Amino acid sequence: MPPPRLPAPAVCLLVRHGKTPTTGTTLPGRAKGLHLSDEGRAQAEAVAARIAELKKPPVAVYASPLERTVETARPIAAALGLRVRTDRGLLECDFGDWTGGELKKLAKLPEWNQVQRFPSGFRFPGGESFTEMQLRIMASIDRLAATHPGTTFVAVSHADPIKAAVAGVAGTPLDLFQRLVVSPCSVTALSRGPVSSHVLCVNAVASLSQLALS
Repeated sequence: MPPPRLPAPAVCLLVRHGKTPTTGTTLPGRAKGLHLSDEGRAQAEAVAARIAELKKPPVAVYASPLERTVETARPIAAALGLRVRTDRGLLECDFGDWTGGELKKLAKLPEWNQVQRFPSGFRFPGGESFTEMQLRIMASIDRLAATHPGTTFVAVSHADPIKAAVAGVAGTPLDLFQRLVVSPCSVTALSRGPVSSHVLCVNAVASLSQLALS
């Protein structure tokens, strides 16, 4: 009897949420009440149009439960005729006591050097470690990929979890993940399956027409 056929890989389109009034100045983390700025809403509409042009359109749209990710996901779902489903595995890193801090002040802390150079050994005071964050988002992607084998789905998340997911799929040490750049409303595509995984693109902010999804 031939061995059972394994499920086909799924393609996860990881989208970072659009800009907010605090992007680049503070570390909002999981604080509630932060919405997209006017520019962020325009970015969300633009990425929705790019995703809708794919020859193999996504079959599902997921988002972190925070307002800024759900607001980014809504136009994507609308363009595809789908609904937004929230998934806590896509949440931002729990920055604990650093939540809401100004980046220019946090950068002066002695711990900041470890955040940048040895993140795998750092835990935010009262919060999550980068290693826990990576395990969490990888588990979420794997669960969603198993739900949608052989298809494409969208997952709207945050910069650090997306960078950590890229490092996980690429086999890159977590301590190097800060070298990656993930811009607001950029698309990062990962192929994830039980046998093989690939990084298809990172930080795409232009047309996705040449993206190979199969």
